[in-house]
Amino acid sequence: MVDAVILAGADNDGRLASYDSARYEALIDIAGKPMIYYVLRAVKACPRIGRVAVVGPREALQVAVPAGDAVLVERVGSIVDNLEAGIEALRPQGMVLIVTADLPLLTVEAIEDLLQKADADPADIYYPLLRKETNEAKFPEMKRTYLTLAEGTFTGGNVILASPRGLEACGRLLEEAVATRKKPWMMATFLGLRCTVKFILRRLSIHDVERRLQEIAGVRGLAIISEFAEIAVDVDKPSDLELVRKLVASPA
Repeated sequence: MVDAVILAGADNDGRLASYDSARYEALIDIAGKPMIYYVLRAVKACPRIGRVAVVGPREALQVAVPAGDAVLVERVGSIVDNLEAGIEALRPQGMVLIVTADLPLLTVEAIEDLLQKADADPADIYYPLLRKETNEAKFPEMKRTYLTLAEGTFTGGNVILASPRGLEACGRLLEEAVATRKKPWMMATFLGLRCTVKFILRRLSIHDVERRLQEIAGVRGLAIISEFAEIAVDVDKPSDLELVRKLVASPA
């Protein structure tokens, strides 16, 4: 079994604020339900998920998270701080699935695919990547940030599977990754000069990044190529919200 932490601490004070009056992004309305409803539903429906912690404004989230479905943990600061608070609340013995609350199209199948692929190759951290072709075939209207590597052009998912040890070792790197997630060139630079040069020459490979992570943090991280584009549909701009509202209201 795998425990899960859903990060739901973001204030709705950015580009989405003029499209929905909810105070927090996790509570933005999608087809009559708060956005976190869909994320929690997918996580809870996965047979291999055990306990779930939701980290955010606890009092506000009580109306959206049914009693008994998850442990509500008050947000404490940055994304990494909130993640640590969620881990502390669960004290997991094994791997932890980390999901952001702005992923309303997430499916059970996408989660199970990640877990099954992780079973085949032991590591401390797993991160899903989506090929550009996969994402655009499923959601041609969605604009994503892409990173070109030796193996192709990819976008990242909003889910991480990791051990508590791996998360502790990669705390600083996670902060860097979050801060630069929309700027691929900056993501390459914090990996070091060698990786930056390879990135500029379009020779940087997935294995290069995995090896560099082990050199920096002392943990084994693996990228998992997912075929489920839903794992990367995060709602962080008005066009995302419009698309998701349309898809949820009129499912295929």
